[in-house]
Amino acid sequence: MDRDWDLYVITDTRIGKGRSHAEIARLAIAGGAGIIQLRDKVCSRDNLIRVGREIADIAKETGTLFIVNDLPDVALACGADGVHIGQGDLPGTVVRKIAARPFIIGVSVSTPAEAERAVSDGADYIAASPVFPTGSKPDALGFCGLEGIRRIRSVTRLPLVAIGGIGPENAREVIRAGADGIAVISAVVGAPDITVAARELRAIILEEKLSRGHHGLSHEE
Repeated sequence: MDRDWDLYVITDTRIGKGRSHAEIARLAIAGGAGIIQLRDKVCSRDNLIRVGREIADIAKETGTLFIVNDLPDVALACGADGVHIGQGDLPGTVVRKIAARPFIIGVSVSTPAEAERAVSDGADYIAASPVFPTGSKPDALGFCGLEGIRRIRSVTRLPLVAIGGIGPENAREVIRAGADGIAVISAVVGAPDITVAARELRAIILEEKLSRGHHGLSHEE
């Protein structure tokens, strides 16, 4: 699976200072985000589907991958490319029965064992989460850190993104540890200018990859 995993932006209207999910998506894509995830823990399913359809249109226009957080039914209903699930959500095996490939399943993991299980359950990409403490996920327990990224990387060749407390100040370390890309909320969505923040963060990621001879694409096992 050849995709642009460098910068994965997760929408959040609260952190985004009231900007809509669709506006956040459009601005982040303009700054170079290759993947957009719609994440809203309080919005009704009907509204999520409506918003998701807006983002799906934007994503199709720009060739951007569009993922919905947690809810495979919403992802299917709005025409998203896939869903991202956590350890407490529906297992990947169940999601795969609901939605066959090319529908994409991403799974958050914090240990190699969780990563191996995600792979066996049919995941298409893995998110090491959370890497560092972060205010956007105050209920998250335990941090895998850079060593956690290295350990997760050692058990799978699936695309690996890292999320949790990542920004321009530590993005290089995360890529060095083995991540193919970085998923962010606050570092981009919370910035005064989302497009500029996305562009600057992506430039750091690409510079680090070039310095290490990393071609920026991961391939499915």
